[in-house]
Amino acid sequence: MYNIIGKRFKFFALSGFLVLISIIALAVFGLKPGIEFSSGSLVTLSFEQDVDISDLRQELANIGYPGAIIQTTSTGDFQIRTATLTDDARDELRQALTVRFGAYTESGSTSIESTVSRQTVRTVIIAMAVAAFGIILYITYAFRKMPNPVRYGTCGITAMAFDVIMTIGIFSLIAGVLNWEINLMFITGLLAVIGYSINDKIVVFDRIRENTRRMSGVDFATVVNRSIVETITRSLITSITTLFTIIALMLFVGSTIMNFLVALLIGIMAGTYSSIMVATPLLVVWQNKEWRRLLPWLKKPASEPESHWA
Repeated sequence: MYNIIGKRFKFFALSGFLVLISIIALAVFGLKPGIEFSSGSLVTLSFEQDVDISDLRQELANIGYPGAIIQTTSTGDFQIRTATLTDDARDELRQALTVRFGAYTESGSTSIESTVSRQTVRTVIIAMAVAAFGIILYITYAFRKMPNPVRYGTCGITAMAFDVIMTIGIFSLIAGVLNWEINLMFITGLLAVIGYSINDKIVVFDRIRENTRRMSGVDFATVVNRSIVETITRSLITSITTLFTIIALMLFVGSTIMNFLVALLIGIMAGTYSSIMVATPLLVVWQNKEWRRLLPWLKKPASEPESHWA
């Protein structure tokens, strides 16, 4: 049986390196907020002739709106989100689109104020905090008959934080190169990553619970390692099939939900990794009280006798 847990500190070192790279990418490239998080205008247009969304996007870039977000409605109209449009800018936009695509009808126009944007940011932060707190409570309750059930919730949230950091960091790198803005679809993707990530971890935790009862008296690290080996194939197959679906959506649906899909793509890969290499090894570290080996800057008391780490 492959000894994954025996290499836990190597995986922790790799995980720390990946987090560092993600933080550096975020610091260098940052995240450019879309109008949902700043301010802007939303215009709904209905063209008399057929217009391809890629042509519309290119024309908007040509006239000075390269970051415009375009979505199609169920009736075939286009919703265009740009920076706040003045009356003169709106007239210039109307003239340019008419010359390029012919006559159209403006069926709706909305401005997003900065106060609304700030409220959106607060709502997003509250939603993620509530989700994290709820997950800890749920896992602690679900594993209440296990010794130290809070550890499962804490390790799950720690690994989930790894997934979120990886998703934000790698997305910032991609967005910086491709000049993308983050929008509510990206936040939706982050929340989906949180849900998917914790599901992966619960699968492994549940097998640990089963094996702990079945393998009474066996070293906890051995139980955890066996549980990982027994669930790793299922986790990989589930993640791979989900990734195929996401890639298909990226190819055929296109840019309207690209932020969501890219965030989900990164998050699923990070979640699969952290379920095996972060969450469950942390349980063993906690059980064996190996914090000084994981955090070498913690000094060992002089009076404490030497011991061999598991």
